[in-house]
Amino acid sequence: MAEHIVMIIGKPVVLDCVREAERRIAGTSFMEYLPMGGSVKMVEETLKLAYGDNSQFIKDKRIAAVQSLSGTGACRLFADFQNRFCPASQIYIPVPTWSNHHNIWRDAQVPQKTYHYYHPETKGLDFKGLMDDVKNAPEGSFFLLHACAHNPTGVDPTEEQWREISQLFKAKKHFAFFDMAYQGFASGDPARDAKSIRIFLEDGHHIGISQSYAKNMGLYGQRVGCLSVLCEDEKQAVTVKSQLQQLARPMYSNPPLHGAQIVSTILGDPELKSLWLKEVKIMADRIIGMRTTLRDSLEKLGSPLSWEHIGMFCYSGLTPEQVDRLTSEYHIYMTRNGRISMAGVTTGNVGYLANAIHEVTKSS
Repeated sequence: MAEHIVMIIGKPVVLDCVREAERRIAGTSFMEYLPMGGSVKMVEETLKLAYGDNSQFIKDKRIAAVQSLSGTGACRLFADFQNRFCPASQIYIPVPTWSNHHNIWRDAQVPQKTYHYYHPETKGLDFKGLMDDVKNAPEGSFFLLHACAHNPTGVDPTEEQWREISQLFKAKKHFAFFDMAYQGFASGDPARDAKSIRIFLEDGHHIGISQSYAKNMGLYGQRVGCLSVLCEDEKQAVTVKSQLQQLARPMYSNPPLHGAQIVSTILGDPELKSLWLKEVKIMADRIIGMRTTLRDSLEKLGSPLSWEHIGMFCYSGLTPEQVDRLTSEYHIYMTRNGRISMAGVTTGNVGYLANAIHEVTKSS
């Protein structure tokens, strides 16, 4: 509840592709350990989503990849890898970011710096501040980037801005680590949502990627994800993967099996993968529809504020005092920084939400 608006308590949706995958693997034994690196099949299919179905990097075996405990586990594993093999390095994290990012790199004992990202006045990207910080960071710095659907602001760079960011990273020899927790949710197209990553790959970067199936397959409780690092060649990739497994061994030994089998069954079957892509688009289109409806509703009520910034997530611009009024007067709950997750907005509550927001902001 801490991260999501709560208006009507709904039931979690189980995707049809997940139901069918579970039906197919029913009766399979889940008593055996997976290797430390996890399910080979799941990892192979996951890499295609990030790097592309016909990626030359995959064909050349240049990617070191392991199954992780969802996206959080992937980030933590990479943070420990960074600490062990680049002990003098630090990580640049955007302001703001998902709060757990700070906890992850802190507990991995990696020093943190921040870079400009969100512009409160425009409720958009502080592109100039971002580029200045990237330019002024020491050469070869590590940067955490949100691949799409930036959490918590919902603000993403445009394709052209990503290209400029990539070129500056190249000039500064920075290392980009992408956290891609919402692939498919930003646009409804997983390939389109991986565009930032593809741009960096086209420009010849070595990168790291965290992937998760908590959101785009609804597998929150299965803790299934992937950490990958693009290396110089196959030999280096083998070495890096070995070290990632050594880090995982004392941390959790090996990842869980059931979720990995669900993912590999879906992505490994053309029919099920097609169904999954369709369901992802339906979910994304519903969210896109709700943010349009919320914006239109606020405008029709005569709201004096601009709501063009509403995305997958939304820094609404509400003050802590206005959020408190939403809670006390309308029983609408969100974090006091005004963050709204549009996934919690439905056709049944969007009108009520718009009216309540208008009431607490109309005197602004």
